[in-house]
Amino acid sequence: MTSDSSLAPPPAPGAGTASAAAVRSHGGARVAVIVPAYGVAHLLGEALTSLQRQSFTEWECIVIDDGAPDDVAGAVAPFLVDPRIRFLATANRGVSTARNTAIAASSAPLVALLDGDDLFRPEYLATVVPILESDPTVRLVTCNAVIFGAVTRLRTCVERSQPTHGTLAEVLDRSFNVYIGTTFRRADFDAIGGFDTRMAQSEDFDLWVRLMMLGGTARYVDEVLGEYRVRAGSASANAGRMLLGNIRAYEKARTALPAAAPEIPLLDRLLADSRAALDFEHAIDCIVDGDTRRGLAALRRARGQVGGIAWELSFKLWQLFPALARPMLRWRRRAHSRGATGSALYPSFLETEG
Repeated sequence: MTSDSSLAPPPAPGAGTASAAAVRSHGGARVAVIVPAYGVAHLLGEALTSLQRQSFTEWECIVIDDGAPDDVAGAVAPFLVDPRIRFLATANRGVSTARNTAIAASSAPLVALLDGDDLFRPEYLATVVPILESDPTVRLVTCNAVIFGAVTRLRTCVERSQPTHGTLAEVLDRSFNVYIGTTFRRADFDAIGGFDTRMAQSEDFDLWVRLMMLGGTARYVDEVLGEYRVRAGSASANAGRMLLGNIRAYEKARTALPAAAPEIPLLDRLLADSRAALDFEHAIDCIVDGDTRRGLAALRRARGQVGGIAWELSFKLWQLFPALARPMLRWRRRAHSRGATGSALYPSFLETEG
């Protein structure tokens, strides 16, 4: 079963546990839901339908089209009868600028992020908003989420045990996972200057780190309250670009923290590990691009990045037959890219509970 855009028409304005008229004034909203919608007009209706199905109704929503090539305005138009939903259109300057612009146009004291192709489960806002409102030491609230769409198997963003309270160090080393559909305080967001528009990758991770540098804790709700969609043909989750983004976030944090901060040794280790991993990815790039001899030499120098019998056998095979390295590593890249899943498609909760 695949996603069906026929789900897009919204329920009647005000459907849910309270009337939309109760929050007709933006001043009554307790949380602003920010929805960037570049290139996902055909999926935007599902995201907004999931928002209108929230049991918590005191929200405002800003949908922003930052110069998308598709008809975002047409997709959002049926939803504008709901006074809680507004639409902005700007020139294309990237997702960080789009989110900053939308948040600046909102008025609620809390901010929740919902990408235009993702979904909130009905209890998402009802669960996360009270946590931030009741505890001023919490910098962000995150949750678990199902990864669905063009994937070979359904899985969740957090698959191993994770503490309910996370520290800056745990966010840095990712032992505390923060899902993109996260909620935080507008005042904290403003205090750190919002999303860094210079970050071409890992801009969300960089935001979580800078929020945590204000002090306090991150909270994790051990429930599936969101859905993260993988789309066939969407941009590959390129390991090299991700590593470059992480390195930049670590470098920024190290510069901003005091020299005696307890996280400095961790940051030094994370930087060293990330740079070594980047060297490994560059070596693979070299082989995939056709320079097998130089790439294999670099790969052998960086082989400490991987272990296991499959890699050991591969290195022995490439020593005897170097020409096999390129097709094998090209296959690895395809197999690990986002959306490279064959034909398996999984539906969203909107379809299974429709």
